[in-house]
Amino acid sequence: MMNGKAHLNRSAQRIVDQIVADGERLGVTHSRGTLGEHLIDAGAESPGGVEVGLLMTEICMGGLGTVSVALDRHSGKWPLTVTVHSSQPVLACLGSQYAGWRLSHEKYFAMGSGPARLLARVEPLFEEIAYTETDASTSVLVLETHKPPPPAVVEKVAVATGLAPDALTFIYAPTQSLAGSVQIIGRSLEVALHKAHSLHFPLEDIVDGAGCAPVPAPHPDFLQAMGRTNDAIIYGGLVQLFVRGSAAAARELAEQLPSNRSRDYGQPFAEIFKTFNGDFYAIDPHLFSPAEVIVTAIETGETFRAGEWNRQMLEQSLG
Repeated sequence: MMNGKAHLNRSAQRIVDQIVADGERLGVTHSRGTLGEHLIDAGAESPGGVEVGLLMTEICMGGLGTVSVALDRHSGKWPLTVTVHSSQPVLACLGSQYAGWRLSHEKYFAMGSGPARLLARVEPLFEEIAYTETDASTSVLVLETHKPPPPAVVEKVAVATGLAPDALTFIYAPTQSLAGSVQIIGRSLEVALHKAHSLHFPLEDIVDGAGCAPVPAPHPDFLQAMGRTNDAIIYGGLVQLFVRGSAAAARELAEQLPSNRSRDYGQPFAEIFKTFNGDFYAIDPHLFSPAEVIVTAIETGETFRAGEWNRQMLEQSLG
């Protein structure tokens, strides 16, 4: 999939060190858990904010992405936009950023993102990602939750990654927080990559990509907060992919990628979630994709665009 070493764990650790060193300014706290693990509260008991949310997104991508914010005066009530880019999008997004590691113990549950997934390789997805890191001395996991992981979860991660607990960092923030919202919005490119994978588009043909989505106001209710962050991408996300291969393949990918191809498109995500009685996995997985997609076939010079920015749904969901 790629030549040489990208050193995602090493790159992520540099960002973690930056957060710890600048914790007071970023509104985060750093502590040690009972097993010696590093814990960074980026939005639960600590205030957190947009900047640490951007850094969390960079950690999720293993340092293989650039993440920024900008104000767009034409975007109505949601002018703040998070933009991500990666020249190694498959490894950054699917190999690291995708929240694919389910971690639970008793009543605790969280989905893990970040380069620790590359070490654990417990997900079927890694059967298609050849890149490995066997020389990592530390690792990082980002958790979308309001509580630090209990010792049983820390032990599970330590065993799976082959690292001692004191070599692990867990950075966490709930969906209801500003930092949590920002790092979720920073997944516009990742959801496009994940859907391209589900459509069986060859991952090795995706060579570059960028995405953006508006940042909604956080909501104190978890369901509403989750709905807003999903809808910001589903109805307001824009992604461009640069791919190898034929123009026909690029056109088909562009036509199939947007969220409006899903059977469940057209309602706020919170309402869809209620319709399926809170069963996240009963929702059409093809809904989780950007509103608009641009696919450029770099070998033929042709570009294809599909989908639409849905202001009506954003007004209904984001308020």
